[in-house]
Amino acid sequence: MGAYEAFASVYDMFMDNVDYDRWCAYLVQLLKRYGADGGIVCELGCGTGSMTERLADAGYDMIGVDSSPDMLDVAVEKKMASGQNILYLEQDMRKFELYGTVRAIVSVCDAMNYLLEEDDLRKVFRLANNYLDPGGVFIFDMNTAAKYSQIGDSTIAENREEGSFIWENSWDAEKQLNAYELTLFIPEDEDEELYRRFHEEHIQRAYPVERIRQLIEESGMTCEAVLEAFTDRSPGPDAERVYFVAREHGKKIADR
Repeated sequence: MGAYEAFASVYDMFMDNVDYDRWCAYLVQLLKRYGADGGIVCELGCGTGSMTERLADAGYDMIGVDSSPDMLDVAVEKKMASGQNILYLEQDMRKFELYGTVRAIVSVCDAMNYLLEEDDLRKVFRLANNYLDPGGVFIFDMNTAAKYSQIGDSTIAENREEGSFIWENSWDAEKQLNAYELTLFIPEDEDEELYRRFHEEHIQRAYPVERIRQLIEESGMTCEAVLEAFTDRSPGPDAERVYFVAREHGKKIADR
């Protein structure tokens, strides 16, 4: 089973400890600081649309891209409930296609860590450079090796009335790969007498900050900033999540 197929239906329930409002406020702060105070924004790896909805509330015209149809089904349900005019596209971020250029591209919740090869990162960076307006920005976050090392080899379990999960994590420091096997038990009926068992495997890779900076530059963009998450400072060795701000380079603003 592919990542997020079974988990999609209960993803938001188990992520209810995430402070999306704070996360969005920080992201909007970065967008405005680096020149994207309005216009069209594309979110890569948008999942169930929790951040997409909030950015739409902040005044951006949103496009959400994700490779999981199950996650997008949930996102569309949210759009129908909120009435937001969000365009969702089922696409692999390594091959995403837009109908025109956008003011900014964002990717959060460590979606970029799912790209396990440097060539995959280059593809995304080059596409971002292609689809950004002249001088537009690509802002994304990534988990670090320090974060994965802290989690290490561990097991997390949670039991709720709506469902239960077992998260078995493993960290390979040599390969810089973090894998977790997710086992879900989701009730099939209202009486919760029958449960279905689902199993998913997720793999993420940690990259050195300087290597990401180099890949951004190799892909044609300029690296404007590298920040420890939710701060204005450069990341130290213990930073667990890092934000990168890359700016489009190469296009010229048409004469008016």
